[in-house]
Amino acid sequence: MQYRTLGHTGVQVSSLALGAMNFGTIGRTTQDEATAIVDAALEGGINLIDTADMYSGGESEEMVGKAIAGRRDDIVLATKAGMPMGDERNHRGGSRRWLVTELDNSLRRLGVDHVDLYQIHRWDPSTSDEETLSALTDLRRAGKIRYFGSSTFPAYRVVQAQWTAREHHLSRYVTEQPSYSILQRGIEAHVLPVTEQYGLGVLVWSPLASGWLSGAIRAGRDITTSRSAFMPERFDLTIPANRARLDAVERLAEVADEAGLTMIQLALGFVTAHPAVTSALIGPRTLDHLHSQLAAADTVLSADVLDAIDAIVAPGTDLAAHEKHDTPPALLDPSLRRR
Repeated sequence: MQYRTLGHTGVQVSSLALGAMNFGTIGRTTQDEATAIVDAALEGGINLIDTADMYSGGESEEMVGKAIAGRRDDIVLATKAGMPMGDERNHRGGSRRWLVTELDNSLRRLGVDHVDLYQIHRWDPSTSDEETLSALTDLRRAGKIRYFGSSTFPAYRVVQAQWTAREHHLSRYVTEQPSYSILQRGIEAHVLPVTEQYGLGVLVWSPLASGWLSGAIRAGRDITTSRSAFMPERFDLTIPANRARLDAVERLAEVADEAGLTMIQLALGFVTAHPAVTSALIGPRTLDHLHSQLAAADTVLSADVLDAIDAIVAPGTDLAAHEKHDTPPALLDPSLRRR
């Protein structure tokens, strides 16, 4: 396992991090299975675990808390808030009112007195940066969080938040958590240059592109992955973007075979090769998934392999841009672009 410094924090984290989204209802993972996955991940050198309040309605945090009991100090523990937690309109977003309340809920579910990294799950256009950063700064000073970061923020929002922190003498985001994979390279054109400029740590999610790069999806095979069962539109081959992904996967499989690598090693080795990336979040649902991903921990791709990947999916290109979750609100809601 490789270790890298998380932005300018001085904290050393593993180049592969354990994402716990599949713990609980989402991944149909039991507590015993989750604990076994955490045990094996720590044994394999992973020291960063990332979860969120909304994963399986809080169940993931509860499972992580039970799995790490007795060894909290050996783990860099990260969670997130901001996505809806039920139907109540104020149980979401980046307001002080919600973040103060929900952090206490997360600490209770996790069974800890602080988290190392608290992340805003998505930019909240209804809340000012000053409001959110002020609340997070106070929570840090209270000792409930050590650092805080953003997740899936557009580049201009990352910049705006950095400016707001400086202008109002508040603590700043020290990390960003964007989606990044061989098939979704758009952040290379805008987000990653900004994170490098401001010295942010970068924890990338979906490096296997929702399973497209796991080796399980190939031409001529039925797509039967767990993700395809509840997100069928992402795997419907009548959709041009999905056909383009399958074409790319077939060409990438040839590159992996020639290099003596699995598709997972190719995919994880690619994202961790970028100098702006600190860690790649892996989200195993089973121990077998975890072991196949840990096998990529020390993968270093040669320049020839990286060049071959560039020839298949050009730098800065998203093959499914509509799945990025960072589209400006005015492009999604006509009322926001009409006078």
